[in-house]
Amino acid sequence: MKGVAWFRFYAELNDFLPQDRRGKERERHLITVQPVKDLIESFGIPHTEVDLILINGDSAAFTTPVRGGDHVSVYPVFQTLDVSSVTQVRPAPPPSLRFVLDVHLGRLAAYLRMLGFDAIYSNSASDADLAALAGQQRAILLTRDRYLLMRSEVVRGYWVRSADPKQQLIEISMRFDLVGSMQPFTRCMKCNGNLERVPRESVLDRLPLKVREKSDFRRCSACWKLYWEGTHYERMKKILHWLGSKGETPQAVQST
Repeated sequence: MKGVAWFRFYAELNDFLPQDRRGKERERHLITVQPVKDLIESFGIPHTEVDLILINGDSAAFTTPVRGGDHVSVYPVFQTLDVSSVTQVRPAPPPSLRFVLDVHLGRLAAYLRMLGFDAIYSNSASDADLAALAGQQRAILLTRDRYLLMRSEVVRGYWVRSADPKQQLIEISMRFDLVGSMQPFTRCMKCNGNLERVPRESVLDRLPLKVREKSDFRRCSACWKLYWEGTHYERMKKILHWLGSKGETPQAVQST
């Protein structure tokens, strides 16, 4: 027996703990010396949710070993406080904001694409595929499965709390501060390709009669799906309003 260490988890990290054990110091009996990452995840908390670890008051890395008598404080991602100068676990920022979503988040993927974000999604991807892809693409893995985030290939990720797609979008927008980066209707909601404006005359033969008088048309550069201002307009405006968009009202689209 290597002794006992004590762990305390703060703020939303308690979402992963049983109700009667939240906000309390937890003990862990140590059989061998283990890195703090493994011990944190033994409580059911993915490493991707952690932003700062203090062992006996000192900042620690995921690989730091925990020994008997240690007191470990674990903090989630800080929204208003910059701890980049002290944390040893925060990964370097990716070159661009990109998401990989698990098979349960198809509607959220479509919403993110609607707002212009690179959102990779397949309804047949395995957990191993998702973890590998997130690592290769330096992307943020979004999932409803906390254990998927514990895979070693996953560097950036987030456990989506809500089961409702609209609430999920608000949750992700707040977590990753998306409002200022939105570029609505620049990506295909079906395949994630980039949308480009096209003259009406070039797509006239593909348009229903009722929309041929419209002037703003966009086509996916990957799958050639067509989009135009249509019946989704009010619904999408409401979603943008929920997210606190202050920018120019976008052209809503209807697709073939």
